[in-house]
Amino acid sequence: MRTLHIALRVSELDRSLAFYAALGYEVVGEVAETPIGHLTMLKLPGDEFVTVELVHDGGPVEHGTDVSHLVVQVESMAGTLRALAEHGIEPVGPVHDGGGDAPTTTLVADPDGRRIELVQWPPGHADGMTAADWAEGGK
Repeated sequence: MRTLHIALRVSELDRSLAFYAALGYEVVGEVAETPIGHLTMLKLPGDEFVTVELVHDGGPVEHGTDVSHLVVQVESMAGTLRALAEHGIEPVGPVHDGGGDAPTTTLVADPDGRRIELVQWPPGHADGMTAADWAEGGK
């Protein structure tokens, strides 16, 4: 088993597409009419599979406790933040330099206010969280 993707309800599809495009996501496909709304599948360059599905049903997005945050690995925190700033998107919190073996992280918010954590692993780290990251209480 493995996780396939996260589906996020969005209030304004065009704004959300612009936001996720600024993060580097590409549209893979769309299904205009489904029982739950218009579906748009996204993936990052280099990813083999869809990782995010935007669901637009025309209604407002109400925040609950269903999604805490989405985490996106970036190659360069500085480069990603520059690219986002060109689209008027700024971090919603400070950039935390983990130092040593810990990642550099920050948060941005999508047009519906969902938190997106950006993570830059230090050189030599695996592409993703490993059991070693949680040894000795986590990092």
